[in-house]
Amino acid sequence: MAQSGQPTTGQSLLFLTDEQVRIGIEAMFFAYRGFTADPDRILTTKAYGRAHHRAIHFIHRSPGTTVNNLLAILGVTKQSLNRVLRSLIADGLVSSTVGKADKRERHLHLTAAGAALERELSDAQRDRMRSAYRAAGPEAVAGFREVLEAMMDEEMRHHYRAMKDRPE
Repeated sequence: MAQSGQPTTGQSLLFLTDEQVRIGIEAMFFAYRGFTADPDRILTTKAYGRAHHRAIHFIHRSPGTTVNNLLAILGVTKQSLNRVLRSLIADGLVSSTVGKADKRERHLHLTAAGAALERELSDAQRDRMRSAYRAAGPEAVAGFREVLEAMMDEEMRHHYRAMKDRPE
């Protein structure tokens, strides 16, 4: 039974009350806070923020990605991304090379130091995800992924599906 006294079977979830949706929204806020807490502690010691983490994550997942592709994935302004990339490049975590086919493109790769930081940040999040997945069970994990994917905008769903098929 849910807190409101309503059963939480799959059928009853098709007719969620505003209160049940609010509880889900709050759960997302608190889960996100937990999910970002470990990396935030690591990033703070290096004077970086979540934008740096997201850039490092997606450069790792798509080595050689272009700045324009990263802009599309992150959904940030060019000015904001350039500020993040400048610091990551200056600190030796990311390398930027000019495109071979199109000289206007900049291709991004993590350096060895950038890969080490990415691993440290991701290990913390993987540990938290593994623990939560084990506690919830395989059916809940599959359902959770379906809910997250259903919440994505179509463009983000396209990026997500392309990335999830890539090996680590």
